[in-house]
Amino acid sequence: MSTINVGQFNLMRVDRKVDFGFYMDDGAEGVLLPKRFVPSGLQVGDTISVFVYHDSDNRLIATTQEPFAVVGDIAALKVVDITGQGAFLDWGLMKDLFVPVSQQLSSMRLGGKYLVKLYLDKQTGRVAATEKIDNQISNDILTVREGEKVKLQVYRESDIGYVVIVNQVHQGLVYKNEVFTHLHIGQMIDEGFVKKIREDNKLDIGIGKQGVEKLDDDQVKLIQLLKLHKGFLPYHDKSSPEDIYAFFGISKKAFKMNVGILYKAKKITLEDGGIRLIPEQPEKPATSASPASPEV
Repeated sequence: MSTINVGQFNLMRVDRKVDFGFYMDDGAEGVLLPKRFVPSGLQVGDTISVFVYHDSDNRLIATTQEPFAVVGDIAALKVVDITGQGAFLDWGLMKDLFVPVSQQLSSMRLGGKYLVKLYLDKQTGRVAATEKIDNQISNDILTVREGEKVKLQVYRESDIGYVVIVNQVHQGLVYKNEVFTHLHIGQMIDEGFVKKIREDNKLDIGIGKQGVEKLDDDQVKLIQLLKLHKGFLPYHDKSSPEDIYAFFGISKKAFKMNVGILYKAKKITLEDGGIRLIPEQPEKPATSASPASPEV
């Protein structure tokens, strides 16, 4: 029997067609891909990517639907049903995802959204979820280094910032004084970086790009915004950090650095009420070495 990764996408060959769908080759009886999930033009012998999980009758089933998360992922999912045994979450498939009572931190409520990690239950082999994420992430052995780009997910809010999950495996902290917008639990952030690795492998995390790479993007954005506003913007070093972030989407520190770079490059001038774009000088037409011959 070929290896099937339950709770994951699998490349599988179409073995045979039946009235109610296609059976995918698993080296045994096959895994059904129901007719409603069959892509147009599928033929016996084709190989396609399907997601495999258990249906309500505990049979392996294949689907071309894309779940919100796969086994090993951490995701914020909504509760759609509650029973005495646990809660069911919407994860984008027809069959909802089960969270046993034993895997809940507190009683889940209908309609609530919770951060969970997907796993394979050892007893049933089914995909399930747990709220107990702390023991699923660790900083004991770090797989990141200072300055490295990372993907983030907001885990919880603390007194000094936001605890984030780094690359789905570590825990880090984004300080509140470096965040100028609201972050919500479960939010995915594609652009982050490791600012500092402290004692005990604690991670200080920054949001967005860093260094020269970030400044280059921000400088282009500043020039574009100036052009959109007739060459002048009423923001300067006395503007509030909140006003600057609301308009530019960057911190006041980043704004001042970018303004300084553009000023030194003679792209802008500084005025009491803001910054002004220096108009680009038209290029002078090239002169010919000899006068053109008159037309006859």
